[in-house]
Amino acid sequence: MSLATASAVPSQGAVKSRSRRIENGLISVFTLVACAIWFFPIYWAFVTSIRSEERAVSAGAGVVPDEFNLSNYVEVLTGTKLPLWYWNSIGTSLIITAAVIATGMMCAYALSQMRFPGRRLLYGVVLACFMIPAQALVVSQFMLMNDMDLVNKWGGIILPQLIVPVVIIVYKQFFDAIPQEMREAVLLDGGGDYTLLWRVYMPLNWGITTALAIITFIGAWNSFLWPFLIITTENQMTIPVGITQVNDAFGVFYARLMSVALLGAMPVALAYLIFQRRVTEAVMISSGVKG
Repeated sequence: MSLATASAVPSQGAVKSRSRRIENGLISVFTLVACAIWFFPIYWAFVTSIRSEERAVSAGAGVVPDEFNLSNYVEVLTGTKLPLWYWNSIGTSLIITAAVIATGMMCAYALSQMRFPGRRLLYGVVLACFMIPAQALVVSQFMLMNDMDLVNKWGGIILPQLIVPVVIIVYKQFFDAIPQEMREAVLLDGGGDYTLLWRVYMPLNWGITTALAIITFIGAWNSFLWPFLIITTENQMTIPVGITQVNDAFGVFYARLMSVALLGAMPVALAYLIFQRRVTEAVMISSGVKG
């Protein structure tokens, strides 16, 4: 190797390294700008919520907090039915989550581990549920809930949200991957399907169960369209629906509206911060199934 070639090699490496640093720097800048754009509405809502109503709608209100007034939060907590809406959202979301996980796991176990007539047809129906938008079913679901006398009741909110095909598909994929030798060993020891599902398979899939439970709970908590249609009395409303009533009751008071919106989103935000890794896993699992 000549001296010219030897001197060229380090220079080419230095150029590539410099180019990589510039590329990484541009990506970092773009990411920070995107995060700032995404976070700004939340920041603006918080700044507006800690201002008085007069200051919030004044022409001189800027993006920098110049007032710290918690009266909007006090008025929302004491002057509305927000605590009752919290209770309704927590109760319905927990019931939906528990029922979806339990029924989805049992259905997936039957489709994966049991042999019965119509098994493939049933799984095809589960897959076909992805092709039907939920909005297309609201009229028939409302008529059914009305015939069952479940309008303005928790049952009317819960029942139509119990069908979550992605939970069944994810669990079935997990059960399909378990070696058949494990099933045969349990059956030889005298165990049945109950033992297999709840005492053998269940401890093996706690990670998947936790991830699916968290994302199911968040989806049930944030659900707006169906609770908005089935509930008309304030005492039975959930958080997303109750927020609209605060606006109707007090008029367009932006500071108060922002405070109730932040209080309504706080439990889900805290759950995401605490279980961020599990939520990410669930999103990736569900995206992979839908893709």
